[in-house]
Amino acid sequence: MHFQHTHLQGAWIIDPEWREDLRGGFARSFCAQEFEAAGLPTTFVQCNTSRNTRRGTLRGLHWQEAPFAEGKLVRCTRGAVYDVMVDIRPHSPTHLQYLGLELSEQNGRAVYIPEGFAHGYQSLTDDSEVFYMVTAAYHPPASAGLRWNDPAIAIDWPIGQPILSERDGSWALLTG
Repeated sequence: MHFQHTHLQGAWIIDPEWREDLRGGFARSFCAQEFEAAGLPTTFVQCNTSRNTRRGTLRGLHWQEAPFAEGKLVRCTRGAVYDVMVDIRPHSPTHLQYLGLELSEQNGRAVYIPEGFAHGYQSLTDDSEVFYMVTAAYHPPASAGLRWNDPAIAIDWPIGQPILSERDGSWALLTG
């Protein structure tokens, strides 16, 4: 695996190292030793899969409040998504900055999103699927969110008029 720092402290891009032969290919998607060497968590307590039937579906931006904060290792296993993380740590030098990038079945890329970040993604294809591992179990009362189109962050989503849940469309704006 190739680990790449991002401009957001603690957030990483992880690219697979494919081994190809006449049968196809093989790549590791997680290795505790390599994650530990990169300074990333090696214990994940829950794995989740999200399916999105329609292109333009937007999920997010979500996080869990402390003491239930979670880190996430996110990969797109079918189709393609535009994945976004936003640094919401109040004392961070990159507070309210975001990183958006394409995760796809073809590129095999993953991202590690640390605690203190909001996370969301938009499906770029019909029938996309996202698999993610988290460092803390889901605790519904700690669930929080940020409006996907908050002007204080100004995320450049690739598809206008997203398909949203009622909840994701109603999170408060940072500016009130």
